[in-house]
Parts: sequence; C-alpha cells; structure tokens
Amino acid sequence: MDLSSLKPAAGSTKTRKRIGRGSGSGLGGTSTKGHKGAKSRSGYSKKIGFEGGQMPLQRRLPKFGFKNINRIEYKAVNIDTLQKIAETKDISTIDVDVLIDAGVISKKDKVKILGNGSLSAKLEVSAHAFSNSAKTAIETVGGNVIIL
Repeated sequence: MDLSSLKPAAGSTKTRKRIGRGSGSGLGGTSTKGHKGAKSRSGYSKKIGFEGGQMPLQRRLPKFGFKNINRIEYKAVNIDTLQKIAETKDISTIDVDVLIDAGVISKKDKVKILGNGSLSAKLEVSAHAFSNSAKTAIETVGGNVIIL
C-alpha cells in the first residue's frame, strides 16, 4: 500500500461531458443545444411573462382602481378592549403608550377607538380618532375623550 496505488471507489466518480470539442467526440457541432435560434445563443433569456408571441396575460387584462395617497390607516381598538386593560392594570387614563405596553398596537400605529362591546369604567381616553358610538359610550359612563 502506497500513495501511487490510491484511487476512488469504483463507480463513485463520473467523467465530465466535454462539449464542443469536434465532431469526432459526438458532442461537437451544435454542442447539445439543438439547432439555431435564440435558445441556442449565449446570453439568451426569455422575458418574464412571455407567452410565445401571444399577448401576455398582464397586457390582456385591463387596468383598474387607484391608490389614494391621502389615506390615513388607523388601527381599530374596541371599547371592550379598553375595559379589559382598565380592569387588569387598574388605571383610569388610557393613551397610546398604555395600548403599546398592553401589546394591542405597535409604536407607529395611529389609533381609532370603535364602539363595539360595553364599557363600565370611567376612563379618560386619548387617541387619534373616535367613532361616534365609541365617543357616546365613553361620555355616558362619565369618561373623557381626547383627540390627538
């Protein structure tokens, strides 16, 4: 046993297909790329959505709708959620920071309070927007509404 007699196990290695080395190799001529045309050329790539010359789907369908650049997106919080937070944390003022600590909203969200559920605690609520039903529900209990 010496280094000159070492070789890989039988069947563990394959010889690479040597393309484009003359017609005698059997892999010359078109070099396994078929015959002529764009697909046989170097640097060929088909356009995304190309359908063989047929009008592509994204051009057959009409354009519609628009994106309102002035839209303000609010995170909706119901008054029953405010009631739960007030009970668990035993507080009378609820603002954006309290809602962030409770995990209801994230830092950059604008908040709109909606009137779903019931409210029994007298709360001072400050948020970016209120629905009419939420505003009346908070004020009937004796609470206060502050719009940021």
